[in-house]
Amino acid sequence: MVSEGDVLWVPSAEVIRDARITRFQEAVGRPGSYDGLWSWSVEEPAAFWTAVWDYFGVVGDRSDSPVITGEMPQAQWFPGSRLNYAENALKGPADRIAVIFRDESGERRTYTLGELRDEVAKARAGLVRLGVGKGDRVAGYLPNIPEALIAFLATASLGAIWSSCSPDFGAPAIIDRFTQIEPKVLIAVDGYTYNGRRFDRTDVVADIAARLPSLNATVRVSEWDSFTRPGDLAFDRVPFDHPLWVLYSSGTTGLPKPIVHGHGGIVVEHLKSLTFHQDLGEGDRFFWYTTTGWMMWNYLAGGLLVGATVVLYDGSAAHPSTGALWDLVAEEGVTYFGTGAPYIVASMKAGLKPAGLEALKGVGSTGSPLPPEGFAWIYSDVSADVQLGSFSGGTDVCTGFVGAVRTLPVRAGVIPCRSLGARVEAFDPAGEPVTGEVGELVITAPMPSMPVMFWNDPDGRRYRESYFEEYPGVWRHGDWIKILPDGGSVIYGRSDSTLNRGGVRMGTSEFYRVVERFDAVADSLVIDTGRLGQEGRLLLYIALAEGRDLDETLVKELKTALRTELSPRHVPDEIAAVPGIPRTLSGKKLEVPVRKILQGVPVEQAANPDAMANPEVLAFFTPLADA
Repeated sequence: MVSEGDVLWVPSAEVIRDARITRFQEAVGRPGSYDGLWSWSVEEPAAFWTAVWDYFGVVGDRSDSPVITGEMPQAQWFPGSRLNYAENALKGPADRIAVIFRDESGERRTYTLGELRDEVAKARAGLVRLGVGKGDRVAGYLPNIPEALIAFLATASLGAIWSSCSPDFGAPAIIDRFTQIEPKVLIAVDGYTYNGRRFDRTDVVADIAARLPSLNATVRVSEWDSFTRPGDLAFDRVPFDHPLWVLYSSGTTGLPKPIVHGHGGIVVEHLKSLTFHQDLGEGDRFFWYTTTGWMMWNYLAGGLLVGATVVLYDGSAAHPSTGALWDLVAEEGVTYFGTGAPYIVASMKAGLKPAGLEALKGVGSTGSPLPPEGFAWIYSDVSADVQLGSFSGGTDVCTGFVGAVRTLPVRAGVIPCRSLGARVEAFDPAGEPVTGEVGELVITAPMPSMPVMFWNDPDGRRYRESYFEEYPGVWRHGDWIKILPDGGSVIYGRSDSTLNRGGVRMGTSEFYRVVERFDAVADSLVIDTGRLGQEGRLLLYIALAEGRDLDETLVKELKTALRTELSPRHVPDEIAAVPGIPRTLSGKKLEVPVRKILQGVPVEQAANPDAMANPEVLAFFTPLADA
């Protein structure tokens, strides 16, 4: 059995020599350890981010002003500088393959960079005809298809602002998001296919459009050719912090927060992260399984910035079988494949042994903590030569705070390093930094891709309350993290859903690692009903695998495993079977809302069903509200 911290992969001297981060270190005169490079990046941020701009040859007009002014949350980067995301994403040789598109029905399309530029130019002309200009919002209700990427780049080229949601979102969830930003144009599909089924969205699109009085037009992808127009490609250079897109918090309680990122912050952050932490560049094929409603779609688009071919996939990860994504990786010669931790675990449980992955050099995992067993499966059954990178960050910054680099070993359950330019620390309850102990994940210095604002938050109050209320001037992210003496880290889940038994704090991820290893368990949720100063009950909910029952034997086996592998404190007071575990549309477990429900908060106040993938399962938690 693998243990947390077991070394699974060590980079060879050749791998270290050829890593893109090594070339950067040589170029900036910072050879040596990663830790030394990280320290320089956070102690001298102006020098580091200037070096990033120069190293990549960012296209734009950089001013002579100081690189950074002010402190969080008012810090401003590269004031006076001007650039455009799309101009940087679309530079390069016209004959390079820029995009490969696949869907679960077997459709395949490719675009060279020249063809992609032509398509963006035509979509840009179509938007101009509809009255879109700088600062206007364009909303996409779209699956992960080329038209979504093209529309985004066309929007960005104008200095207009993009925002997208996946068509598996229902009308109320979309209306909650798009009414806040008042888009001028809505681009939508009439339907989509998932898991072999066709879902019609004609009426949903009509409902959404009727609730958006700001619209000049609704463009359906089925009418794409009549929307686009012949035109020349141009790029309006905008200030560094000019809004690029609006992303949304999960919206589990109240309206989703509309998070705005700027052109410049995203350009330099994604250049840094994709090149140095994913080791991507020209010649790579970059695939991350995502929808347009998750920040990883925006991150995937960033592959264009580094000259990689981005691979778009529309459909279910498990159609026609669990190995569908691994098959795509093999067929398209993907060099870096990213996915959510649950897909890796599902592949492991299905006993998959993917083949034909000779081109694959890196696997990325994010969305939730990947258990040590998931790490070990990659090396035993996928490839002994790939670098597995577990990353943790968020929609809030559209990148990772902690992650991997190709020059550091991979250890089971451990994230190898803090990301360059991210001053990550763990705070104890007194707000003091700690090492080797679990604490609050905080960022104690600004990053360029932190939000430039929340939409409709003119005085910044909602933004400050979201991140800076607990520790003034310090970003509190809401995760538990343990930073190891060597700079590695372990994420233990959300800090506001962390369990406290007898004064001992326990992350939910370690429960899931033990419980979800059982073949009888398809999914699980652990909740502590305690309140401040009042001990509660520890409740474990499990969704059973098909054909399995929660009998006395299984209950005993689960409690024994938790007691022996974790501690007696981890043994739940009650184990109950439920039809499903509530998750957000992006797949995150709803630990905090369920905890509120169990403490007596009405369901309609605790969680927004329109932000959930399976709101019907919440009803199975309400009978225990007095627990």
